[in-house]
Amino acid sequence: MSNQDWTYITVGTAAGLSLIAWIALVLVPAWTSYSRVWERLAAALLSVYVLAAFVGGGAALGAVFLWYFGEL
Repeated sequence: MSNQDWTYITVGTAAGLSLIAWIALVLVPAWTSYSRVWERLAAALLSVYVLAAFVGGGAALGAVFLWYFGEL
């Protein structure tokens, strides 16, 4: 396997684990907190904003790491 293949495997695994964590820790509690369908859908939609914030924070942290990688 090439280094690029290992990179794809690592990124895919991290994305999969992050998605599973979001579903288990954010989406399921948001869904089960309400009884009406429209409330559940609204909570699920709002939890996507939480996912986007996590993705943005991770991307920013990764960008900072890559920016200073040569100095480490």
